[in-house]
Amino acid sequence: MANYLLDGHETERLSFRKVQSSDFDIWLPFFDNPKSTQFWDGLPADPAEACQQQFDRIFERYEQGLGGMNALVLKSTNELVGICGLLVQEVDGIKELEIGYSVLPKFWLKGFAFEAADKCKKEAFKNNWSSSLISIIHVDNIPSQKVAKKNGMYLDKTTSYKDNPVHIFRVNRG
Repeated sequence: MANYLLDGHETERLSFRKVQSSDFDIWLPFFDNPKSTQFWDGLPADPAEACQQQFDRIFERYEQGLGGMNALVLKSTNELVGICGLLVQEVDGIKELEIGYSVLPKFWLKGFAFEAADKCKKEAFKNNWSSSLISIIHVDNIPSQKVAKKNGMYLDKTTSYKDNPVHIFRVNRG
C-alpha cells in the first residue's frame, strides 16, 4: 500500500522530507500570523497548541499510512518554507486523496505552494494513486484557491468540512 509521502523528492527549488519534531519551533510562526489561520474555525487560540495539534495529526497520518505533509526545504538555504502533501481525507462520506499545502508567511507569494502542489499532483498520477485529486479550501481563502486553479483544478462543489464552509477543487488524471 502506498504511503503517499514524497520523502526524498525534489523540485527546482524545493526538497521534500518527512516533517520532524525539531521543525516545531520553525513552523510555529505559521500559527502566530493571524492571516495564516483566519479562514479556519475550530483551531485552538494558542498558537503553540494549534501547532502541536497539527504536528500530532501529521505524525498520526505517518503511522496510519494516511499520507501526510512533507516538509518543504529551500535547497539554496536549507530553510523550511512550508509543508505540502497528499492526504487521505473523507469528504461527504467519500474517501479522497487531497493535495494540502501551507507556507510560512515570510515565504508567501513566491510560488512555493504551487511548485510543491504541482509535484504532488504529478507523483500521484504517475504512481496511479488516484484518478482524481482534491484540495479542500475554505470558501474565503482566495490565495489557496488561486494555487489550486494554477495547478489545473476546477471548483467541483461547495460543502462543509470540519464545520467550515469549503470549496472542493478537483483535478482529474489527464
